Amino acid sequence: MIQTISSTACTLGEGAFWHPSLQQFFWFDILGKRFYTLQDGEERHWQFDECVSAVGWIDDSRFLLASATALWEFNIETGEQSFVVGLEADNVETRSNDGRADPWGGFWIGTMGYNAEPGAGAIYRYYHGELRTVVPDVTISNAICFAPDQSCAYYTDTVTGKIMRQPLDAEDGWPIGKAELFVDLSAEDFGPDGAVVDADGNLWNAQWGASRVACYSPAGEFLRAVAVPTPQASCPAFGGADLATLYVTTAADGGLPAPAGQTFAIADVACGQKEHQVKL
Repeated sequence: MIQTISSTACTLGEGAFWHPSLQQFFWFDILGKRFYTLQDGEERHWQFDECVSAVGWIDDSRFLLASATALWEFNIETGEQSFVVGLEADNVETRSNDGRADPWGGFWIGTMGYNAEPGAGAIYRYYHGELRTVVPDVTISNAICFAPDQSCAYYTDTVTGKIMRQPLDAEDGWPIGKAELFVDLSAEDFGPDGAVVDADGNLWNAQWGASRVACYSPAGEFLRAVAVPTPQASCPAFGGADLATLYVTTAADGGLPAPAGQTFAIADVACGQKEHQVKL
């Protein structure tokens, strides 16, 4: 059964995130420059002066937060933010988009042009004080997530319609070898957006224009889909006490009517992974 957990219409809802120790859900409206949460059943938000899009947790009060120009340490108790590293800060055409912490405590973050300029963005990894490009020339960065056995990362450039699987070094999590095709959706009339991997290694992909989150096996086989009541599903996350609830952000971009842009929860979908902790 699907439940509307926020009726706020986000222009571009994204960055769905369940904090494992706070037992609290967070998300963003990228174009609204807002970071949202539900705390004790009440919705609250923080307003920023630039686009914000993704987080990883450092502890119960501090997050690593991605904005259009930087990664920041952000304190949800005080609202204070401190600079960590610049993110294409000299490029006014780009902003951050999809991102997630990896099993080694690193943080992967993608960028893209405000108008999806071809190849304007990239995917980066921040680890032990170093920000390194891992995928260059990306148009719309999305679907950054990690297998539970730490063997690989997944990502997509939405405009290609292809979800890729990137082998990772077991010791430090840096990419090794070439990325391989995982799922080819290039012939479909929708685009792969944000994604998350469950405890069994199945990948759950929000599909922009398809009104659904689709599940694929570790071999890339389609298993099933969960319907979302608006076309522009953007990012999933597993949460709840047993990590069995699928949270989904959506977008009202383009002036879509309600429930576009609202945020949903679907109980008893699958068992998710605990979000990894960022180690600065």
